[in-house]
Amino acid sequence: MRSSADSSVRYREGVTDEGLRLRRFRALPGLLRTAPRPLAAIAGAALVALGLVMTFRPLASLGLLAVYAGVSCVLSGVAELTRRGRPTWVRILVGCLWMAVGIALVVWLGIGIALLPLILAALLVASGLADLPRLRRGPVSARVLTGAWALAQLAFGVLALVWPDLTSVTVAVLFGIRTIVFGAGVAWRAVRPVAGAATPARRLPPWSVAAARGIAAVLVIAVPAVAWWGSLGLRSGLPVIDSFYSTPADVPAQPGMLLRADAWPGQAPAGARVERILYTTTDLHGAPAVASAIVVIPDAAAAKPAPVILWDHGTTGIARACAPSLMPDMFQIQGIPAVADAVAAGWVIVATDYSGQGAEGAFPYLVGEGEARSTLDSMRAARQLDGLVLSDEAIVWGHSQGGHAALWTGAVAREYAPELRIAGVAAISPAADPRGMAQLITDAARRSALTTIAMAWVLLPYGAAYDDIDVDAVVAPAGRAIVREMSARCTSQPGLLVSVLSAVGIGAGDRLYIGDLTSGAMGARLDENKTVGPWPMPLMIAWGESDEVISPALQQGYVAELCGRGIPLTSHSYPGYTHMSIVADGSAFLPTLVSWTRDRFAGIPAPATTC
Repeated sequence: MRSSADSSVRYREGVTDEGLRLRRFRALPGLLRTAPRPLAAIAGAALVALGLVMTFRPLASLGLLAVYAGVSCVLSGVAELTRRGRPTWVRILVGCLWMAVGIALVVWLGIGIALLPLILAALLVASGLADLPRLRRGPVSARVLTGAWALAQLAFGVLALVWPDLTSVTVAVLFGIRTIVFGAGVAWRAVRPVAGAATPARRLPPWSVAAARGIAAVLVIAVPAVAWWGSLGLRSGLPVIDSFYSTPADVPAQPGMLLRADAWPGQAPAGARVERILYTTTDLHGAPAVASAIVVIPDAAAAKPAPVILWDHGTTGIARACAPSLMPDMFQIQGIPAVADAVAAGWVIVATDYSGQGAEGAFPYLVGEGEARSTLDSMRAARQLDGLVLSDEAIVWGHSQGGHAALWTGAVAREYAPELRIAGVAAISPAADPRGMAQLITDAARRSALTTIAMAWVLLPYGAAYDDIDVDAVVAPAGRAIVREMSARCTSQPGLLVSVLSAVGIGAGDRLYIGDLTSGAMGARLDENKTVGPWPMPLMIAWGESDEVISPALQQGYVAELCGRGIPLTSHSYPGYTHMSIVADGSAFLPTLVSWTRDRFAGIPAPATTC
């Protein structure tokens, strides 16, 4: 046990437990403090430059951060092992851990970048646990601050695992700011006048030190508390994938077979009930797959057998949890346009999630054959529901990604499902030209946080669908964790904000993607998923002139190309309408959609082409 005299001597010498702990984490400042002034000035300027790179180019600087963190870890480990006092097994373990992690970060740089959030989380947790024994020493105020700091490190360590993509970017920026401040301080001390350096410092009264520690402890606890509160809010409302969506042990090889059906647990539209179904389908290569859908059944069908609307939904994300059928309020957030009109007309709506959303499997995002097969097989399965008699005639509606799916559904229906009669295709704001879209959003002048996420959502499904696309070859090593995390979020979830913040943090100057995604194998596959028909049924394409997601120029070019090929169609553009407002309640387009659909079911000849 230390004597009070020993403690008094250490206090007079300024060697406190807090000071020793700070020295452990400030090995580099100690070295620079004893360096010659010219060398310190150069080092300070270099640190400022390094900090600016980290702050404004966080993705590109993750490699620098990994080296910086590695060197810091080694120095911290050395400081821990050589710290004054009797060594304990905790000190030895923590010191060796710091050094081992630091060496690994520098030696295996690529792995270090990919695992940076995990490594940072582990270091924060280890550091927090190492601080706990110090709760038994020092004045009460110092112990309170030590406990607060330990808890904060533990909390941030766990938080780093929850949001690894945001952690990578945020840590790079924070380290950058810290390095700028540190480097500026080193440079200033090297060039400032020596005059006045010998003036003795005035010691603060004990009560003010205790008060400062108390305020610091409150702030230290408040920051992770606010961070966790925000994290819980962002993670709220996550859909629950229940056992209904699990693939049965015995799955028939034949596509379009109904595997399971029950009442949909969400809020149905007025005048209708909703069933959810699980069914067999095939992917673009013809391999068996499983998909889910909902079936909106009007209380009073207009006819038996009832006509069918096949609805292809727009982008909701690419993760399994992003299925519209998992959203209990999908009809309240305008999940299907003109649903009240369809119910009033007695049309049964079959809305697929596509394979890989809701059900297990690969999601065919902008993969035309896969989308179309999920759509057509959903009608086949719905016709097997007990107590429901459906016509073999259907009209396909689709918006955005769903517009792309609707175009493909009409183009392949006769070959893939010849027993079904597709009476018309209405593609609304369709993502009809995937390569043209990619060329626009990869243009630096047009790049934004949302387009950065959109590129990730296209790239990963294409990598899963096509053997000639290597995702790791076109994503920077430092960005792979970011792309992977972006792919796990849905447009309807608050957590998408984290992906947006990550993309904003990356900035247009950083290279998340390597090379030109619109050339080579990726460009060829994007082009392959642009269909030009033929459509042996009436085709209508509509879009808003103020569409901020898919350029109206792309729609005009696509329609002109189809017209040039002699394909009859009607097209409508609506001034002032955005990507979503064209399908929202009150849109001037919806009456046109409903009347056009009614005419197709009535067998009225298609309107004259607008080409």
